[in-house]
Amino acid sequence: MKMKRLLQLAAGLILVAAMAPFAAAADDAATIRAGTETWVKLFNAGNAGALVALYADDAVVMPPGAPAARGTVAIKALLAKEVAGAKAGGVVFARGSENEVGVSGDLAWHSGTYLVKNKAGATVDTGKYLETWRKAGGKWRMIRDIWNSDGPATAPSPAPTPAPTPTPTPSKGPAAAPKK
Repeated sequence: MKMKRLLQLAAGLILVAAMAPFAAAADDAATIRAGTETWVKLFNAGNAGALVALYADDAVVMPPGAPAARGTVAIKALLAKEVAGAKAGGVVFARGSENEVGVSGDLAWHSGTYLVKNKAGATVDTGKYLETWRKAGGKWRMIRDIWNSDGPATAPSPAPTPAPTPTPTPSKGPAAAPKK
């Protein structure tokens, strides 16, 4: 009887140990989701300084229609510009309904959808994002961040039409002498 209990206890401990990585991954996924939610709140509050703290020193942000921003100095400048544009446009970001996270060791990805809403609360744009996170020193930080709109790309402005080239007029010099 004692042996049976001992075996049950050992099997239980083995099961708990085997499940530990899954529990840790679930906790990490929740941490990643919370990090993205913090990003949205800080962006809408206009706090580019706190936003950049969510990124690793070697992170790269790849916004639509602009060059990539590499490193925290460039990322902070980019985010400050983006925040100012959103404020001037009277829009805020919200996470959409899609929200997936995958964790493998010290790397994770987070993809989902977003909404851009105007002051009246109407959705004026929708899109998707993909973040890559790395855990270092016990903290998760973004190392790659990219997003884009579901809307059509804005057509470039047409090139200005060049002014017509004037046609040369014949010279009105002295008339040629008639032939004899």
